[in-house]
Amino acid sequence: MEFVGGCYHVINRGNYRQRIFKKKGAADAFERTLDEAAGRFAWRVHAYVVMGNHFHLAVELTEPNLSDGMKWLQGTWIRRFNEYRNWTGRPFQGRYKAIVTEPGHAFAQVCHYIHLNPVRARMVEAAKAAEYPWSSLRRFRLKTRPAWLEPATVLREAGGLPDTAHGWKKYAAYLEYMATDDIERKQLVASRMSRGWCMGGEAFVESMREQARDKKLFLDGERFAGLEKEELMAEREAYWEAALRRIAVLAGVDLSALPEKKMAPQKCMLAAALKRTTSVPNGWLAKRLKMGQAATASQGARRWLMNEENHSEVGRLIIQLTEESRK
Repeated sequence: MEFVGGCYHVINRGNYRQRIFKKKGAADAFERTLDEAAGRFAWRVHAYVVMGNHFHLAVELTEPNLSDGMKWLQGTWIRRFNEYRNWTGRPFQGRYKAIVTEPGHAFAQVCHYIHLNPVRARMVEAAKAAEYPWSSLRRFRLKTRPAWLEPATVLREAGGLPDTAHGWKKYAAYLEYMATDDIERKQLVASRMSRGWCMGGEAFVESMREQARDKKLFLDGERFAGLEKEELMAEREAYWEAALRRIAVLAGVDLSALPEKKMAPQKCMLAAALKRTTSVPNGWLAKRLKMGQAATASQGARRWLMNEENHSEVGRLIIQLTEESRK
């Protein structure tokens, strides 16, 4: 899901977690290629780091071109990497993962997380994070830096620091505090910066879900590319819950006051409608609607649809849902 002004935490790893950047030349080449890509695609890069077997980028788009830009960045570096080493094959584990992130505090947290990657990997001490050679943190502190490297987010969210040598010194101290303070360190880990498909407040995440639905990016669509199995299931469950709530509103059913009876007509109707509009499994329906076993949910939905009048009612709901998605 790409849009102008969109902010993304982009990650990719070496195939089989190979240390593809373990040699200086490979990391240097990736930085040079990133220079070219950011300029070519007019990206604003708020943070980046190249580690031994993976990289992180915090990218803001000025055009909806993340896919094109990443294809060029990775493809160009891979071609140069393979030619130099006379290799064939795929250095990266896959396409890449892009987590759409709410601008402001959430995006700044991603940037801090990226800058502290070498510290967490114990490659440098917290007080010397800026000395890690393949990171935006080092380049931010230089007198000259590329125009595409954007300092505003990290400085503003670290306390409104100035873009001066003193300001970057204060930012380095701020990162050291985040890396060594128990509470701050736990918060960075707890927020799971590299997990899921979307990061931000509840309103932002729901807005992104709505945009995904509008653009028809459903469960097999691009917003789920790169998700781990457990992350995908969590997002699918959120999608089923949202669909259930929409169907309940259309049907005039109060989900908080469903009858106790496992095969109550309202429960069977909701199960039938949800099964006709999503890939929801019977087990989830049975648990969510308190219908007992998975087989009960399946049987209830089937019985409801066997009644011609009920079947028409479900059809009406499906038509309404389809019309809603096209608005």
